[in-house]
Amino acid sequence: MEFNEDKDYLLLSGIQHFQFCKRQWAFIHIEQQWEENVRTIEGEHLHRNVDQPFTREKRGDKVIVRAMPVKSESLKITGVCDVVEFIRNDDGVEISGIDGRYIAYPIEYKRGKPKTSDEDILQLAAQAICLEEMLLCDIDLGYLFYNEIKHRVEVPLTPAIKHKVKLVVVEMQDYYSRRHTPKVKTGSYCRSCSLQNICLPGLMNKRTVKSYVEGKIKE
Repeated sequence: MEFNEDKDYLLLSGIQHFQFCKRQWAFIHIEQQWEENVRTIEGEHLHRNVDQPFTREKRGDKVIVRAMPVKSESLKITGVCDVVEFIRNDDGVEISGIDGRYIAYPIEYKRGKPKTSDEDILQLAAQAICLEEMLLCDIDLGYLFYNEIKHRVEVPLTPAIKHKVKLVVVEMQDYYSRRHTPKVKTGSYCRSCSLQNICLPGLMNKRTVKSYVEGKIKE
């Protein structure tokens, strides 16, 4: 999980939480509550294999940057890109300390498989917006690597997707400025939520993190 050092900026990773459940996002990002379940544990394990802060590797015409901090002044969001690949191209941008010009492609790593909803795509698009501001370039393509299927999915980052990111972030900023936690709207997704015991203590079965993970292992 990312930690925000700039109190005026929201965490980019919160976009995924907000799209999954606005109440969950408020618990985590406004009320600062967090519980681990098997999904968050597995997700952190996957990211530990990717996140090697400030490392940069050159392979021929490709430069790979891991755990790259990013920020958008216009959206007031900040975060970390799992991986940014820079591919040499005369139409690209310069990278400090490396000859040539390069086009940037953000790559986000996910524990599961591709979703029918768009929260992963919006998170990736937000990373692209940050990179565009920082590098003064245009980014129209990124990738989502899903651990369950073991390969990356190409994601076109269209103006429409980036516009939706901006609308989502504006709503997040409004909730945050008002310290507003939405009311409960239950659904099947509640069973997989890491905060079910905080959000719905009287409706959901109370289980410890240990018992939850052990139960998943036995399934």
